[in-house]
Amino acid sequence: MREFTPLPENTSAQDITAEKVLVIIPTYNEAENIEPITGRLRAAVPDAHVLIADDNSPDGTGAIVDRLVADDDHVHVLHRRGKQGLGAAYLAGFEWGMDNGYTVLVEHDADGSHQPEDLPRMLARIADADLVIGSRYVPGGKVVNWPAYRQAISRGGSIWTKLMLGLKQKDVTGGFRAFRSSALQAIGLDEVASAGYCFQVDLLWRTVRAGLRVVEVPITFIERERGNSKMSKAIFIEALIRTTLWGIAHRAEQLRDAGEKALDQGVRKQKSSS
Repeated sequence: MREFTPLPENTSAQDITAEKVLVIIPTYNEAENIEPITGRLRAAVPDAHVLIADDNSPDGTGAIVDRLVADDDHVHVLHRRGKQGLGAAYLAGFEWGMDNGYTVLVEHDADGSHQPEDLPRMLARIADADLVIGSRYVPGGKVVNWPAYRQAISRGGSIWTKLMLGLKQKDVTGGFRAFRSSALQAIGLDEVASAGYCFQVDLLWRTVRAGLRVVEVPITFIERERGNSKMSKAIFIEALIRTTLWGIAHRAEQLRDAGEKALDQGVRKQKSSS
């Protein structure tokens, strides 16, 4: 594991001058949201670049993004053939970013639920971490305008996932994250098959199992005001099933390792006493 020197609490994103930052925004029918959220990102972290991965949105999102790209050399676009899911869009964005030499890659929603103004504090912590999670559930983090059932699903999903996989982070399903490119290269992105809600769990678990350092920074999460949420019952059920299967395999691996360790200790003890 790498060694880190903690940064002062007042460190800002502008102090991280050596990093080349790419903010990846997957879009599907976000015509109402993409221009204002891009503008806020450019204002919050002026040196960062933005990559919008659009899944051929039928509402004209792609055309809006083309105009933004033409007007700003810090904005880029990936036009994808069709709707293939959040995970696939991020994986394509990660690949594009690493191919183009970015050292920090950020996941960011298009719908306004993630606040670009929180990003400088997240980037300030990337110097002493491999993954920084914008967390709703650490002290200082909060959720605004979410109905009770959505909060219950989110918190319940986090608790279940932590129990099944042994994760210690507070917000294991949140999608506002900053990765070092070296961390993404270390966790085996070619093997990631998750698409929806559990994509974030998959990446976090891979990061933790690789022995990389994860920190959480409090953020304010605000429910979208325009457009429709992509969350569905099918996505939630997929995440529940995948997480449960991963957990069963994880616990079986732990039991196997414990049994082998006990057997090895028994053999050694027997040899030493003979």
